[in-house]
Amino acid sequence: MHLRTGDLTLIPSTLLHICTELETPERLGELLGATVSPEWPTGEYDRDAMEFFRTCFEQGGKEVEGWYGWYAVRDPDENSPRTLIGAAGYFGPPDTLGTVEIGYSVLPEWRCRGYASDMAELLVKNAFSQANVKRAIAHTTLENPASIAVLIRCGFSAIGPGREPNTICFERIRAV
Repeated sequence: MHLRTGDLTLIPSTLLHICTELETPERLGELLGATVSPEWPTGEYDRDAMEFFRTCFEQGGKEVEGWYGWYAVRDPDENSPRTLIGAAGYFGPPDTLGTVEIGYSVLPEWRCRGYASDMAELLVKNAFSQANVKRAIAHTTLENPASIAVLIRCGFSAIGPGREPNTICFERIRAV
């Protein structure tokens, strides 16, 4: 299953993707059919996140695919080939209250083009298509006005301090 809007496709990661990315990062592009920047990975999607996802896939199997990382791939145009531009995803399946947490990151050269908003909106719509998901949350730092703007643009509201110091928690409730 892929999620798509405009010229952006989100591709759910699998155990094969993560193992390939950890062991032979240059082969990730082959699996995705996309060019991968030498600056990859981006933001908080780092080796620790990849190892966390690998463990989750090893424990949860195919049933948890789609509830962790997604690769953001931009369609080709006259100036660039099909390109991996970012990562997004959930921090796992919904909890017992029906809450999922999302995150997203875009490579610096692709920022300020609306891709983070597209990624966040696709994740929320996908989560809310599941009957048991009632709420989406996201955390960002006070020093990241771009991320705050993305969340507000996507219908999230600040609800208070986040888990970590100097962070804010945002939420979006599923429409009834």
